[in-house]
Amino acid sequence: MRKPDTRAAMYALIAQVRAAMPFHLPVAAICQGLCNGCSKKLLEFLDVELLDWQARLDAGEMPKLGEIDKLARLSGKVYKVLQRNQLV
Repeated sequence: MRKPDTRAAMYALIAQVRAAMPFHLPVAAICQGLCNGCSKKLLEFLDVELLDWQARLDAGEMPKLGEIDKLARLSGKVYKVLQRNQLV
C-alpha cells in the first residue's frame, strides 16, 4: 500500500478542518455568550490560511510535512478555543 503524497495529505487536512469548524455560523452566533479568545477573528484567520493553502495546492505546490503539521497544530488550537467558547 502506498502512502499518500503530501499534496493529498494537505487536501485531506483542509477538508477535515472545514468539516469540523463552524465557518457557516453568522457573526451574531459566534459573538454571543462566552468569549475566551475572539472566535470570530480566529475563524477568519484560519479561513485565510486554508484558502491560501488551497490556492497553493491548486497551483501545484507540494507542501512539506512540517507545513502540514503546522496547519494541523494551528487548527487544533483554534478548535480548543472554540470548544471553550461552546461553539463546537
